[in-house]
Amino acid sequence: MARASSTYFCSACGHESLTWSGRCAGCGDWNTLVEAPREPAGGVKAGAARRGRAAAASPVPLRDVAAPEAERFETGIAELDRVLGGGLVPGSLVLLGGSPGIGKSTLTGMALGNLGAAGRKVLYVSGEESTAQVRLRAQRLGEAALAVPALAETSLGAVVATLEAERPDACVIDSIQTLHDESLNGAPGSVGQVRESANGIMEVAKRIGCAVVLVGHVTKEGAVAGPRVLEHLVDCVLFFEGERERSFRTLRALKNRFGATSEVGVFEMRAGGLVEVADASARFVGEASAAPGSVVLSSMEGTRPLLVEVQALVAPTEIVPPRRVANGIDRNRLAMIIAVLARNGGPSLAGADVFVNVAGGVRVDEPGADLAVALALASAHRGETLADPKGRPLACFGEIGLTGELRPVAHADRRLAEALKFGLVPVLCPAAGERATDGRAVMTLAEALRAVRGRSAGRQSAEAA
Repeated sequence: MARASSTYFCSACGHESLTWSGRCAGCGDWNTLVEAPREPAGGVKAGAARRGRAAAASPVPLRDVAAPEAERFETGIAELDRVLGGGLVPGSLVLLGGSPGIGKSTLTGMALGNLGAAGRKVLYVSGEESTAQVRLRAQRLGEAALAVPALAETSLGAVVATLEAERPDACVIDSIQTLHDESLNGAPGSVGQVRESANGIMEVAKRIGCAVVLVGHVTKEGAVAGPRVLEHLVDCVLFFEGERERSFRTLRALKNRFGATSEVGVFEMRAGGLVEVADASARFVGEASAAPGSVVLSSMEGTRPLLVEVQALVAPTEIVPPRRVANGIDRNRLAMIIAVLARNGGPSLAGADVFVNVAGGVRVDEPGADLAVALALASAHRGETLADPKGRPLACFGEIGLTGELRPVAHADRRLAEALKFGLVPVLCPAAGERATDGRAVMTLAEALRAVRGRSAGRQSAEAA
């Protein structure tokens, strides 16, 4: 059978080209041409004529639309189920992205094993490894993972036919970048192939009510690889992040049509697979050091408070410009905090290298981390610890404005309660978060710096006594 011809469309302006080129001839944008099957005989005019002859549809008021509650498939992994909003929804598409070796296949293998043990029909489709390689990896996950049916296939047509024949309740495709449609000329992983493969999987998943998890590659910038339409197409986008050299992993929802996007799951990688970390604050606080440059941040990850250690190091340098290295926080946010710190009674770090790290490989994206970063920098510059006489580190949170004021952040009561649970009182926080027993309210960054100087002096007096 002759291979179907294809054409190239610009994703920015829609310009059509018979061959691929790096720059669109219509709008001039670079790398926007994507491959797509050619229109059948008759072209656009024939298609418009057919649409014109179509019968008009009857809109229905939303109040009259039946919306039955769909039973979710609980994966048996509480952290994953919470991020998903309660479990996998039948007929949904979930895109799981993450760096190579972060644990995506381990997480999906454990989830399918638990679903299979609960009586659900499952299927694991591997496009990157043979079934023998998948078995070797599943051995450390236990007997439930070894009972999962596996298929090594990269043809979209074969995968779709298998889904229709087997009709599983849940399926994992690892990865979507390895599938290819024979009707397209592009290589697997190209923009057109990824888009058509995702469309084909979505169509069969909706029809048979199968919850599909698409494992996706990431680019060197850390974004999910493939066209942006892939993220719009799926119902949920999860991102598995962390450092491969560290044991902790975090699972975040960037998009979720069936739940909140603010939830975060914390895992620890061990020899037997991923282990849920139900109380991550205890792990991080227990590892916090009573040393200069160490501050405990009371942050919020979704609806759950989390205590993490923020570490800072300030070292003199002759390099111009000095280095600004940030791990776990936004580098631009760090530059802003350094500038505000110098204008509001803090040290000037223009001639020093600055290194800031959130211990444990955790990434904090909320503005409530500003005060912790500023105090850690001030402590590191002076070489004075902020721990109390009992060796407990300082806990704080708050957003810093450009004029040096401290602004309140969401869920101050939960942050304070989490710090109180570990005896980290009083907590330095904005005035709106003040509590009589466990919070010490400050209005400005300068006031916060004066407060920690008093804390340091108190510790030195206690040690001298």
